Amino acid sequence: MHPVDLHEDIEEVLISGDEIQAKIAGLAKQITDDYRGKDLLLIGVLKGAFVFMSDLARSIQLPVEFDFMAVSSYGSSTKSSGVVRILKDLDYEITGRHVLLVEDIIDSGLTINYLLRYLEARGPASLEICSLFWKKGEQAVPLDVRYPGFEIPPVFIVGYGLDFAEKYRNLPYIGVLKPAAYGADSP
Repeated sequence: MHPVDLHEDIEEVLISGDEIQAKIAGLAKQITDDYRGKDLLLIGVLKGAFVFMSDLARSIQLPVEFDFMAVSSYGSSTKSSGVVRILKDLDYEITGRHVLLVEDIIDSGLTINYLLRYLEARGPASLEICSLFWKKGEQAVPLDVRYPGFEIPPVFIVGYGLDFAEKYRNLPYIGVLKPAAYGADSP
């Protein structure tokens, strides 16, 4: 990546756009193989997963349906609070459906764990997780991520749907945000 392409608030590119697309192709192939002949519903967790889910869905070689949930667990902090508020619930019934919960990143795992319990109570035929990024070892709860993308270090990342205070979602790569960009160097 040329320095001119790097946003001024980004310290370094952790994962390039090409690496992301290659990973998505691999995940989509595995999902296509696993769900062939099944009624698959992708549930995206807004807002962060919208870019990933769009690319993933277009790469899955099966008919799929989409739904979305919006939750709040961060506010404008860089760490999940673990307190989950559902801001937008599902539009469709999931009882008896094969559900794939599509998440951008799992760090503490508290939010995704809450959503799994919430969705499991609705009686899906199956419920699995696909997360593009995973801060393995940071989980406060054990999680079984059936379709894991990239294992990343415990740094604050932005880009490809991930934000800080609603900014940087449109970057085509995953970058490490400079501490000064989120006030870490402020007195």
